[in-house]
Amino acid sequence: MKPLAEFPPAARARIRSVLCDIDDTLTTDGRLTAKAYAALDALQSAGLLVVPITGRPAGWCDHIARMWPVAAVVGENGAFYFRYDHVKHVMQRRYVHDEATLAANRERLGAIRNRILADVAGCAVASDQPYRATDLAIDFCEDVPRLSAAAVARIVGLMQAAGLTAKVSSIHVNGWFGEYDKLAMTRTLMRDCFELDLDARKDEFVFVGDSPNDAPMFGYFPHAVGVANIQAFAGQLTAQPAYVTQHRSGAGFCEFADFLLAVR
Repeated sequence: MKPLAEFPPAARARIRSVLCDIDDTLTTDGRLTAKAYAALDALQSAGLLVVPITGRPAGWCDHIARMWPVAAVVGENGAFYFRYDHVKHVMQRRYVHDEATLAANRERLGAIRNRILADVAGCAVASDQPYRATDLAIDFCEDVPRLSAAAVARIVGLMQAAGLTAKVSSIHVNGWFGEYDKLAMTRTLMRDCFELDLDARKDEFVFVGDSPNDAPMFGYFPHAVGVANIQAFAGQLTAQPAYVTQHRSGAGFCEFADFLLAVR
């Protein structure tokens, strides 16, 4: 990963969209700072297409799409996108699965949840689970004392043994039925809502993230950026971002936003 300062000015000037993770990318120690929120607003006000790409739940994403200075949001690690039309006052929602499949999957996830809680001491169901539509989130450090790497790996193994796709974020292990991910739904969002062919124009996008579940985005976007805390996952990433900030979490995102806007 190269220092952010090596991101060429000409390449920065071509960027038209900023995609970003939320937890420990926008937020700092579990809080969305005023400066990080202002950075989102500054990016949008500069005419950039700003879209959070997060593992957070549908209930949170409804709020984010309505209330934040963003164009849309991809949630639950690519299970859906939400886009709110502020003129028509209509929320556009698209899920990977239909409602019948979602309902059946939720029933199956309950048994997997119980198995994990019984097997891995100290973990817990994530506090945002009641607001989720598609996946199971197991907390290993957000509202519980941080578990060991071995315990996190055990959670991943139990999910995979039960047929789930399992991804590790900075705070949760998320598991879901199906092969979708953040990148696949981002492609769908850009095509459906903005008439953009992501494959043809990916050099006009930046993705900013911080953890292993962001690896598909890091590997795909040539101008991906990691905030400094990405370095805590050295050796655990299947793909790395091209650049890394000097500062961690929300301060790193602000550093990136200032750096990008400086050439506009």
